[in-house]
Amino acid sequence: MKILLLLSLLLSLLVPFQGPMVTSDDSPLTVANFKWSRARRNVEAPPVEGEAPARAMIPQNRNFARNARINDPQGVRDPNGDTIDGRSAAMEKSVAESRAPKSKPMEGYAYRIKVQNPTTKVVEIVFWEYQFHDPANPDLVARRQFLCGVNIPAGKGKDLEGFSLSGPSEVVNVNTLNSGFKEDVLINRVEYSDGSIWQRKAWNLAEVKGSYERVLREPWVPGMCKGL
Repeated sequence: MKILLLLSLLLSLLVPFQGPMVTSDDSPLTVANFKWSRARRNVEAPPVEGEAPARAMIPQNRNFARNARINDPQGVRDPNGDTIDGRSAAMEKSVAESRAPKSKPMEGYAYRIKVQNPTTKVVEIVFWEYQFHDPANPDLVARRQFLCGVNIPAGKGKDLEGFSLSGPSEVVNVNTLNSGFKEDVLINRVEYSDGSIWQRKAWNLAEVKGSYERVLREPWVPGMCKGL
């Protein structure tokens, strides 16, 4: 079941306009409750892809010698690493690894909502955002957007959680944080297992195109939410 859900998520992401789409201001999902808090999460760095040492035509790569090396004890150096191309590939990989960010715990913010699916269809993809409004300046709004791969059957609910390094104080005035500010959650887009789509009128998928393409390249597991 988990594998089928993951495949469905990836297919939906790769083909965003896969079925009929309805736009309206009334969300088909009901937001039962929402909250945010400071949190720490391990942010994994993407793996560095490096080329294996090039297979130059050295004596050790001829059929007899290559087959004999299958039984070499563990730790014996691959002779391909001593070729010019092999050393070059190893150096390039080493440089890439030194520049790549390392995985480490990151201080950030967890945004949690609980949604209910009152429809007769199964929800597979949800785009949503957590908003902070500054009462002193109505035009000042902090938005934290997320994309979730879910499986919400008809008539059921689900807790969703997104993690972001950005908090409300980065947009909302610090004085407002102390005196209180308005929070809101909007459902921007819902994709169903039958291929149909609902999308909020004032929201456009193109506005998160860059981050949308980024999350397509990242690992996914069922039920995961990614920041946009």
